[in-house]
Amino acid sequence: MSKEKRTEISELGEFGLIEKLSEKIALYHAGTIKGMGDDAAVLSITDGKYSLLSTDMLLEGVHFDLSYMPLQHLGYKAVAVNISDIAAMNGIPKQVTVNLGLSNRFSVEAVEMIYEGIRAAAKDYKVDVVGGDTTASASGLVISVSILGEAGADEIVYRNTANENDILCVTGDLGAAYAGLQILEREKQEFLVNPEMQPQLEKYEYVVGRQLRPKARMDIIYELKTLKLRPSAMIDISDGLASDLFHICKMSNLGASIYEDKLPIAKEAFETAAEFSIDPNSCALNGGEDYELLFTVSQEDFEKIKNHEDINPIGYMHKPEKGKVLVTRTQQVIELKAQGWIHF
Repeated sequence: MSKEKRTEISELGEFGLIEKLSEKIALYHAGTIKGMGDDAAVLSITDGKYSLLSTDMLLEGVHFDLSYMPLQHLGYKAVAVNISDIAAMNGIPKQVTVNLGLSNRFSVEAVEMIYEGIRAAAKDYKVDVVGGDTTASASGLVISVSILGEAGADEIVYRNTANENDILCVTGDLGAAYAGLQILEREKQEFLVNPEMQPQLEKYEYVVGRQLRPKARMDIIYELKTLKLRPSAMIDISDGLASDLFHICKMSNLGASIYEDKLPIAKEAFETAAEFSIDPNSCALNGGEDYELLFTVSQEDFEKIKNHEDINPIGYMHKPEKGKVLVTRTQQVIELKAQGWIHF
C-alpha cells in the first residue's frame, strides 16, 4: 500500500496555501464581486457603493506576547489592522465584530481592558462595534476581528491594476515596528534574568509605539479623496515592503524597481537598528507590521502628491521580465527577496 503524500504547510506558506485552497472555490452569487486574493472581499453594490469585508486573527504566542503587550493596546491593534485592510481598498470602514477565545487565565477585568482598546480604536476610526462571539480557549488568548466597509464603484482599488511606468509610493516611514519589537524582546529577556529590573523604554518610545499601537492610514485615504486621486493599485504593509510589493507585482503581472536612497526610515528606527547591528534597509524591506500604505499612481497623478510630506516615491513599475529589484546608492541592481513575516 502506497503511503499518502504529506505536504507541510510551511512548504507553501500563507499565500501559497490560500492560493491552493481558493483554486476550487466556486462563487454562487452575482453579488460576490471579488473573493479571495485582495485585502478585502468586495460584495454587491447598492446606491453606487460596494461593500467590503475583511477579517484578521491574532493569536497569543504567535502574533503578540502579553509579557510586553498591554491588553488595551492589543484591543486597539486588533481593530486598527482590520481598518488598514479597508484603507488598502480605498474604502471607508463602517462596522466591526470581535471574537475572543479566552483561557481561564483571563478575568472579567482583563477582558474589559481589551475592550477599552477596542472602543478607543472604534472612536478614532469612527466604526461601530456591532457584535461578535466569546468562547473558551484551551491555551492563551485569541482575538479575531471582522470588518465591513464601503467604497464607491469608481473609488475601489485592487492589487492587480498597477500599470507599467506607474510610480510606487509609500506612506510614512518603514522599519520602526520591527525595531520596536527588537527592543521589547530584549527587555523581556533581561526581565527573565532579573525580575527586579525596570524596563528602559523612554529612549525608544517611537519605535515601541509603532509595534504596540500601530495606526491605520485612513488620514491618507481621506486626503487622496479630497485630491480626487485614485491609486492604480494598493496594499497595506503588514508582512514587509518587499513581500507586499511582490503581491502587487504578481497580481498585476509586472516587475518593479525600488531605490535604496528613497526608503523612508525614521531616525529612531535607524538608530535602533544600528544598536542591534541590523541593516536599517532590512528592517524597512522585511520587518513588517508598519501598516503603512504601498500604492501606485500614474505619472500624471503623481504631480498632485509629489510635495506631500508623508507620501514618499520609492520606485516604479515596469515589465515583468526586468524583475523585482533594489537599486543601491552605488547604482548596483540587486534582486529583491520577499523575506517578511513567515506565517507558517
